[in-house]
Amino acid sequence: MSPKTIALSRRKFLQGIASTAMASHNSWAQNVSRSEWRKQREKTLEAMQQVMGRLPNFPRKMNRVWLLANQNSAALIRLRINYQSEPGDNVPAYLLIPRERHRPLPAMICLHQTTKIGKAEPAGLGGIRNLQYAEELAKNGYVCLVPDYPYLGENQFNPYAHGYVSCTMKGIVNHIRAVDILQAMAIVNPHRIGVIGHSLGGHNALFVAAFDPRIKAVVTSCGFTKFSKYYNGNLKGWAGERYMPLIEKIYHNDPAQMPFDFPDILRAIAPRALFINAPLHDSNFDNSGVRDCVESALPVYEKVFQAQEKLIAQYPNCGHDFPASIREEAYKFLDKYLQNES
Repeated sequence: MSPKTIALSRRKFLQGIASTAMASHNSWAQNVSRSEWRKQREKTLEAMQQVMGRLPNFPRKMNRVWLLANQNSAALIRLRINYQSEPGDNVPAYLLIPRERHRPLPAMICLHQTTKIGKAEPAGLGGIRNLQYAEELAKNGYVCLVPDYPYLGENQFNPYAHGYVSCTMKGIVNHIRAVDILQAMAIVNPHRIGVIGHSLGGHNALFVAAFDPRIKAVVTSCGFTKFSKYYNGNLKGWAGERYMPLIEKIYHNDPAQMPFDFPDILRAIAPRALFINAPLHDSNFDNSGVRDCVESALPVYEKVFQAQEKLIAQYPNCGHDFPASIREEAYKFLDKYLQNES
């Protein structure tokens, strides 16, 4: 058998597994109770920790913040800060605050893509214009906290030297702390906090939302696909230093060996508001794999919670991007669930 034939056979095998699993999950969701959904959600979180490492048992509330610089503009207040994630680690971040505020405001954690400038891009201080969503959201009435992910921007913390087995889990810890910081701010409505991210930030938005139910709305752009459709089922890209090395060390970059997949994560986030941007020509995250995930999660939103309107997916005709028209739709979606709800 030629290498090409082997590769095609493997791809068909993985797609067969994906189809069977999706059909099983959809059937499960048709009749599941909310108590059964909660049990399944706990199983998903446990499976994620098998790959990412355990969520540390730190005190949940740590609200120490250090102001480093004030970079105001006419439209918003932009503060460069550090906030304490855990003893020994202060996360570099921007805090963007609307100038016009007459009541406690909704807030967003804004997570950047893989870029050397890290938090500066969403905060509107460089990078790609379509990814400056923190600045745009702050101008639209949201308090925005924009942290640096480990090894990017100004964040030089080494998670592996401090007992972590993945950067992914360290990111989750940092972003849970970001929720703590926002909830402690008098100008923030503590019950109206969301998360948004593109690419690296897109899947990190899903990860933190799965673990932290205080997050009420999620926008994920170009951040995931079903594992069996990620580069034809080769998960090596997920096993790098910034991600989850155990995917290679224990699970051999093989979707069939993974204890969780992205449909599980989407179902774990239900019934909270979830907006997905999945371009047709995203070379990183296969569009059909995203559709599989959405199809698998939708019965939970619809049958278990009668909340199908809270799961929205947009499939623009572009590459790995977050175009203006889709951002506008995402912001309207956030307004519906964070600004306008009583």
